[in-house]
Amino acid sequence: MAVQTVMERVNETRDLGYPVYDADGHYYETMDTFRRHLPKKFHKDFQYVQIEGRTKLAINGHISDYIPNPTFEVVAAPGSHEIWFRGENTEGKSLRELTGDPLAFQPEFAEPVSRLKMLDEQGVQAQLIFPTLASVIEGHMGTNIPLMAACVHSLNAWVADDWTFHYKDRLFPCAYISLADVDLACAELDWALKEGARHILIRPAPVPGLFGPRSPGLPEFDKFWAKVNESNIFVVLHVSDSGYDQIYRWWGSGGGADEALAFDRSDPLKSCIDLQGRAIADMISALIAHGVMSRFPNIRWVSAENGSIWVPHLVKMLHRAYGQLPKSFAKHPVEQFQENVYVAPYYEEDLDELKQHVSTDRLLFGSDWPHAEGLVKPLDFLHEVKDFTPADQKKFMSTNLKGLLEGKR
Repeated sequence: MAVQTVMERVNETRDLGYPVYDADGHYYETMDTFRRHLPKKFHKDFQYVQIEGRTKLAINGHISDYIPNPTFEVVAAPGSHEIWFRGENTEGKSLRELTGDPLAFQPEFAEPVSRLKMLDEQGVQAQLIFPTLASVIEGHMGTNIPLMAACVHSLNAWVADDWTFHYKDRLFPCAYISLADVDLACAELDWALKEGARHILIRPAPVPGLFGPRSPGLPEFDKFWAKVNESNIFVVLHVSDSGYDQIYRWWGSGGGADEALAFDRSDPLKSCIDLQGRAIADMISALIAHGVMSRFPNIRWVSAENGSIWVPHLVKMLHRAYGQLPKSFAKHPVEQFQENVYVAPYYEEDLDELKQHVSTDRLLFGSDWPHAEGLVKPLDFLHEVKDFTPADQKKFMSTNLKGLLEGKR
């Protein structure tokens, strides 16, 4: 597909004739988000501290730089990194230079009334909402499982207070679940379902544990997946800190000892390694190969903010695995992937190639608003699907996600 450059594109305004459903929106957490419902015994393990005049997160005994500005008092403007992610940085500017002046915190970043007004201006009917800072929970708490569970519930309880899980039937924040303790995960899921959650967020990564990480596809997690299977909600495997930055750090000069800086793009090697794609492909492989998708066929899985360049390679690997071990799979793993997994691609990717591996019935529009790597105007994504048929455009921009929210398969 021939993709216009950022400077060549001209905004279009038109009546689509159908409501737009966005599979990837975000809020920015406030300093109250994780601590409002956090038991006092954990306050010392998750706190905001002042370091040389800047506010930092102190998590489980260490100062985290993973999110450089955890208060989000100022943020990069929505869409300010588009040139970078399209690979059109012809002047060779740093990511900081491309970011420009920071944007002061806006009310639509953290509460639903203002967000809904913004969606009306953008021409978006409904949006899935995900956290921003929450990736520090499982990725940065080591094996402190009680702390993880307490922070997860505090986050979810804040969402229930300030957003609800289905605000006006247009805003649908996720319920975040950690599988580190399967009994606590089941309890959190039960609570979220009573609160009306329509979807849950699971980190695409091995499950942390006292004796080391393990696959979420192992039988020890079956009682959790059984609850999900019966509930008719869907599971979002949203990009997170999956621990794969360790791979990049192995190739650096520090031997992998330092914490990754999430927004550091100074080393070109980091642009050459697809850590997001590797994490999500491994996660889906584990769910298929270890039988979760066969044992619990009613679960619908969504890959959000992981892009899609990993898809063709994963399909090849699944074909090869089936050729080598056909009796190890209840059905062909490629068929299972194509039936059960929905993919939200990035705007800068080749969607014609993606359609060779994923049906348009399983593709979702996701804006990533208000993050800098998304689009200034979510409906600008229409430029990327201009070669889709009108019927396929509607599936992508509307009915696929609407069907998920309505419990359809």
